[in-house]
Amino acid sequence: MIPRCSLATRAMVTFVTATTALAGTATTAMVVAQDQPHARLFPPDDIGILEAPDRDMWQKPDEIMDVLNIADGSVVADVGAGAGWFTVRLARRVGPNGLVFAQDVQQPMLDAIAYRVNREGLDNVERVLGTAEDPRLPADLDAVLIVDVYSEVEDPVALLRDVAAALKPQGRLGIVDFTRAGGGPGPELELRVDAEDVIRDAQDAGLDLLSHETFLTYQFLLVFGLKPGEPPPAHRR
Repeated sequence: MIPRCSLATRAMVTFVTATTALAGTATTAMVVAQDQPHARLFPPDDIGILEAPDRDMWQKPDEIMDVLNIADGSVVADVGAGAGWFTVRLARRVGPNGLVFAQDVQQPMLDAIAYRVNREGLDNVERVLGTAEDPRLPADLDAVLIVDVYSEVEDPVALLRDVAAALKPQGRLGIVDFTRAGGGPGPELELRVDAEDVIRDAQDAGLDLLSHETFLTYQFLLVFGLKPGEPPPAHRR
């Protein structure tokens, strides 16, 4: 979750201030004990950086959701949701009959989501405060989305095992991150992840690669599902 698109400092400060003031007025938070944030986590004070006005153009959220079969009534999770940019788009897509679990390990990010969904008038989002050891995802998810945060995860194989355990038998996991080709927004090249490393981690976690999508300008989209004929990992909850 480290796109380095520039925004005016005033806009960033306004968003953070409003978030702090109004966070308590929105959807239910599933609050659990939280460990100290890992040093690589995106700093909540820089939350405005995630709100680039051209992000819809290069991240193509509708096309990503189409590939993951996210539709009206779907139950999905946004893991590492940050300020909720993708969360609100998922919530609009699944509609009032669906549900979005917005998960993050930093409470200020969940506070930002609370403000955002309240502003948007959305009541189909639940916030989940996870930890580095346990994302605390519910079971029977139609889809899970992990966008721009893979390099921040301390133990990606363990996280992906938890995601696999939370998916329905036909559920899909989508991982979106910046390619090493460079260009456009995103972190420095040395902070980017290689798609092949992500694929290897997912296979170790009991997931199969369904497709490697290349329609995004600066990013890759990897789509995974449970390995056929094998029992899914046991769910923690």
